[in-house]
Amino acid sequence: MTANDGATRAGDSFLRIDGLFKSFGGLHVISGLSFSLEEGEILGVIGPNGSGKTTLFNLVSGFLRPDKGTITFCGNDITNKKPSAICRAGVTRTFQLVKPFPELTALENIAAGRSYGRQPAISLREARAGAQEVLEFCGMAAKRNVVAGRLNLIDRKRLEIARALGTRPKLLLLDEVFAGLTPTEIEEALNLLLRIRDLGITLMIVEHLMKVILGVSNRVVVMSSGLKIFEGPPGAAIHDEHVIQAYLGEDFDA
Repeated sequence: MTANDGATRAGDSFLRIDGLFKSFGGLHVISGLSFSLEEGEILGVIGPNGSGKTTLFNLVSGFLRPDKGTITFCGNDITNKKPSAICRAGVTRTFQLVKPFPELTALENIAAGRSYGRQPAISLREARAGAQEVLEFCGMAAKRNVVAGRLNLIDRKRLEIARALGTRPKLLLLDEVFAGLTPTEIEEALNLLLRIRDLGITLMIVEHLMKVILGVSNRVVVMSSGLKIFEGPPGAAIHDEHVIQAYLGEDFDA
């Protein structure tokens, strides 16, 4: 379960966002957003509610189309591609509200992704074997036959990540997977993210918990009202006046 094949061509960024715009009616949700992500990084995307973070994920994963701008992945233009094509290229995302197939078991949920993502399984047996491997990696082997609708919150969160891993991504977009977890569960989830990174999978994380961002991110992009107001190391972000005023607040304690 690795993502080392199909490396980025020399001179290309792994993911590049160039001049991205998205509006809904007269509301500008993303305005001229540009940044790049290098292979092997963990990039945190933070900002206040309504700043455009989830819209960014929807654009990168093909669930929305930009009004203007380009999205390049491994040197290939994926702007306006369908979500299924982007997933086959190696980009997978999770959702804030977990969306498993509630009547299927944990193993069956992951096997479905294993059948349609990058390097899809050619048989049900192969899909199920791949799903079992992912379950073991995520610490859910004992829940393989539990119907997804009966899992508790932390296990549904794990399953959401496991379903994404089942598609064998090169880039994994994680949208607030830590929301609602206890401190102990957050530590377990952080360890899981680092192990995912060690597989060779690049991560981009939307998250409000600064403990998570500071704990795993190599860089952060800070958004406010659809604009990028900061890009750089997370340690520098928490001392940036624009970030403090727009998002963290004067009382933030690092």
